[in-house]
Amino acid sequence: MFYVNLMFKHIIMDNYTIPAKTHIGHVHLKVSNLQRSLNFYCGLLGFELMTTYGDSAAFISAGGYHHHIGLNTWHSKGAPPAPEFSAGLYHTAIVYPKREDLAVALQRLIDAKYPITGASDHGVSEAIYLDDPDQNGVELYWDRPRNQWPLDAEGKLTMYTRALDVKGLLALNSNP
Repeated sequence: MFYVNLMFKHIIMDNYTIPAKTHIGHVHLKVSNLQRSLNFYCGLLGFELMTTYGDSAAFISAGGYHHHIGLNTWHSKGAPPAPEFSAGLYHTAIVYPKREDLAVALQRLIDAKYPITGASDHGVSEAIYLDDPDQNGVELYWDRPRNQWPLDAEGKLTMYTRALDVKGLLALNSNP
């Protein structure tokens, strides 16, 4: 078995920067009930089921990628949600390509009477927050074009959290 000592006594400061085109490939979530999670992620949010591993794991995608989200019950079948005040994943963020797509997603949540835990304008993005059936946080958002991001007088990013213009967002929905 390969071990890495993660108890760094000193942080390495060698000016290394991860390549700009690097991205998160997928997130893999432990869930207590696979079908219930598929109903949420595929049925409500609209992800496509790509493949399953028996009745214990599923891999889902947007647009045919092998998987953006993995779901499994390997160590969590029938288990309660993770405690709120513990280390772990805060939320999975799902980026929509256009503001109109976020409007459609919000309308689907409203129509399904699915609980929404928050809605924010962060200057760089607009976001809807909710929890999946296992209380894993989910953020649905779209990014504003980079030239619209809020900057201070020195050109540094100045993100914020303000109330989302829900009415304005829903007005974009072409699927009422």
